[in-house]
Amino acid sequence: MLSGPVLDRLIAAVDSCPYGTHAGRTHRKPTPRPLYTPEERARRDATPWTLVQGILAPVQFAVFLVSLGLVLNYLATGEGLFAAELSIVVKTLVLYAIMVTGCIWEHEVFGKYLFAPSFFWEDVFSMLVLALHTAYLAALGFGWGDTHFQMWLALAAYAAYVINAAQFVMKLRAARLEAARA
Repeated sequence: MLSGPVLDRLIAAVDSCPYGTHAGRTHRKPTPRPLYTPEERARRDATPWTLVQGILAPVQFAVFLVSLGLVLNYLATGEGLFAAELSIVVKTLVLYAIMVTGCIWEHEVFGKYLFAPSFFWEDVFSMLVLALHTAYLAALGFGWGDTHFQMWLALAAYAAYVINAAQFVMKLRAARLEAARA
């Protein structure tokens, strides 16, 4: 039989009554963890890896846009295969660079190379982005699939990258709003 704190937590999870305090309940939702503690914010602002990330992110986005254009051009016209393939390789290398430096940044700020609580889901999705880009390199290198398959694989990697980039942009915005409140 359930009793005590376990039962209280189960009831609190489904209790939707807005008048809990009138019934003697004082359960409050925990306040969310700030994106950065004051110490983490100070480490973030002090590390040179913050600047590296700030430079690499727009560079990667520019490389992505050029590569996307080349891939779509190849798929539409059948022309420019080498340029499209080269651009995907360059995009992947830039992705690797931003991921490695991002891990170093995360370690400097949060003490963990990956999956720090503040960036857990962004890091999880980054693993998918890395896997898809790496799968493209493997397909290209080992000749898996025809060129159309490889280009569609690259587009899948790019779609995942766009979602992941949006996650990080939203996190950056949240950090700025949090800093303005502090």
